[in-house]
Amino acid sequence: MSGLATLGLAVLLAGCASAPPKTSGNSAKPSASNFLPAMVSDSGGFDDKSFNQLGLEGLQAAAKDLGVSETHVQSDADTDYAPNINQLLDKGCNLIVTVGFNLSAASLAAAKANPKTEFAIIDDGADANQDGKPDYDNIKPILFDTAQAAFLGGYAAASYSKTGVVGTFGGMQIPPVTIFMDGFADGVAYYNTQKNKNVQVLGWDVATQNGSFTGGFAAGTEALAAANALIDKNADVILPVGGPIYQSAGAAILTSGKNIALIGVDADVFQTDPKFDDLYLTSIMKGMKAGVEDVVKAAAAKKFDNTPFVGTLANEGVGLAPFHKFQDKVDPGLQGELDAIKADIISGKIKVESPSTPK
Repeated sequence: MSGLATLGLAVLLAGCASAPPKTSGNSAKPSASNFLPAMVSDSGGFDDKSFNQLGLEGLQAAAKDLGVSETHVQSDADTDYAPNINQLLDKGCNLIVTVGFNLSAASLAAAKANPKTEFAIIDDGADANQDGKPDYDNIKPILFDTAQAAFLGGYAAASYSKTGVVGTFGGMQIPPVTIFMDGFADGVAYYNTQKNKNVQVLGWDVATQNGSFTGGFAAGTEALAAANALIDKNADVILPVGGPIYQSAGAAILTSGKNIALIGVDADVFQTDPKFDDLYLTSIMKGMKAGVEDVVKAAAAKKFDNTPFVGTLANEGVGLAPFHKFQDKVDPGLQGELDAIKADIISGKIKVESPSTPK
């Protein structure tokens, strides 16, 4: 899925100055139009095989179909967000997509200061005023009700678990992360109710909204420690929420020598990062690629508006990936149960709610 061989290359963009060293563009089929879409990553980077990568793929797919250039800038730290947005404004970009909740403040400030430039932000409602709608006409939220898909993932995890213990940990305690953890824990609880079981969830408490977090979205020591803590407490299914932190969890599982399954987030990580393909029970997916692609094409057609896009099970904006190599390891009736639960969530028979659910 990645198609990211051009990352890190500097190119000349039609109608723009040379890109900075961290910026790359797609010069395929240059257009005479002045439409130039752009993207700023969060600190996870475009090679995270997850969140940022999917956003970039949506930008690149739209640009290719439109026959225009695109440009994107990678943020290596939080302090890069505002300068990177300003670089793209200086290039005269018409639409700037920012990837992630952490870019909210910088995105809102830029949208306010540049009302003729269109912005879209993934995983934030662009609603600093908390009045239930985006603060500015020129910024569009791209949101996902991932609690719905995570509910299915939690049910599947509980069904698969042999130890009766599953676990989760997050990168940062922000709504786009905790919404996964809420849905996951609620799905386990639903399984327990339906099957009269007592599968435990470690790493997150829905009632108190407290749990285990690494403090960032980088794979490394903190993520490894969080995964090992769950392994030490007998968890045999682990859900790391936050870009590449799953890579540390995978390394911890392999080192443990135990039969522990991993659940990915955002992308179907079985497809994007086959390094741990023997470990992936499934992935809880967000349709960021399609969402970004649609927003870019709408902006190019001068049909941009600030009505939030919210991905749900009903519109296939979120979903659960196939079991891949675990297909013969899960209960034969599990997929049928998940299909029925999905239908009940869509119909409203099963209510899946989180404090972080997009409004």
